Amino acid sequence: MDIKVLGTGCPKCQQTEKIVKEAVAEAGLEARIEKVTDTLEIAGYGVFGTPAVVIDGEVKSVGKIPSKNDVQSWILK
Repeated sequence: MDIKVLGTGCPKCQQTEKIVKEAVAEAGLEARIEKVTDTLEIAGYGVFGTPAVVIDGEVKSVGKIPSKNDVQSWILK
């Protein structure tokens, strides 16, 4: 599983990254979590608001901090 947290490093982006890492750890899954800060790469996903979460190439959340339950529902499908 490939998870990208898109954001420039703001507190909301940092919180999103923390939640994603916690959700993956609690689910006991193997995942590669990458923080993407390059604005051109972020825009390449069609995302113009951060933080955003992309799982296996699919944008799951944009412009808000997802709950841990949301993240777990996305990764356990």
